[in-house]
Amino acid sequence: MINKMIIPNKTISLNNYSISNSDPLTLIAGPCALESKQHAIDMACKLNELSNNLDLNFIFKTSFDKANRTSIHSKRGIGLDKALDVFNEIKNIHNIPILTDVHLPEQCDLIKDFVDVIQIPAFLIRQTDLLIAASNSGAIINLKKAQFMSAHDIGNVIEKVTSSGNKNILLTERGTMFGYNNLVVDYRSLKIMKDYNIPVVFDSTHSIQLPGGSGSKSTGEKDFIETLSIAAVSIGLSSIFIETHDNPAKAISDGDNMVNFKDMPNLLQKLKAFDNLAKK
Repeated sequence: MINKMIIPNKTISLNNYSISNSDPLTLIAGPCALESKQHAIDMACKLNELSNNLDLNFIFKTSFDKANRTSIHSKRGIGLDKALDVFNEIKNIHNIPILTDVHLPEQCDLIKDFVDVIQIPAFLIRQTDLLIAASNSGAIINLKKAQFMSAHDIGNVIEKVTSSGNKNILLTERGTMFGYNNLVVDYRSLKIMKDYNIPVVFDSTHSIQLPGGSGSKSTGEKDFIETLSIAAVSIGLSSIFIETHDNPAKAISDGDNMVNFKDMPNLLQKLKAFDNLAKK
């Protein structure tokens, strides 16, 4: 049960738009890992231009460190120190909001002035110290519901964040474990999470992931991204989360799950149409 003394905001203001389950769809998109400064800036600007053309609100997503890779030999990204300069340019020069994830409490304070949304990875959603540190940053907090967690249990996580006074929370559905190396989406979770009156996000990329599916790395079934995304958006959500890359085959992380950038315009046009229908 959420702490009744501190009720999270049902609408979040970011830049010049609002994020809620009844406002127009917000796109959260970008490459899984921050591979280089130039690539991140190029992708952020391309996605921002595409979003402007489609009249979609946009938050750029990328991870400075993929700390939960399957194998010790997997590439992880450029790291926090180098990422701060990249985030500063994207946010303050190109005026593009940014979402990135953290893995350690101390990272929250280091990154709070460089990003707009701090994401708590699904595997770390019960880590109390991390949640409180993120809350204290004052940033918007995106809580990714764990693969092992019921939607009914997310109230305990919300209470941990709001206990520090931060009421700007997003809740993200990213699939539930179904046996080994497989995920399914229980669409009842979206309804349950919407009942908290908090903006709900659907993560289409990780919902089709096959965790550890090829032994030393995760794979995915990207053919289902469009189908699952349309179904989710049709419910009436605040945001759609899509990892995308201009060359997924060469991406250092989650290439099997990411949408090729060239396919994004067609996908986003469809999702916008279903979002408009759901919110009429």
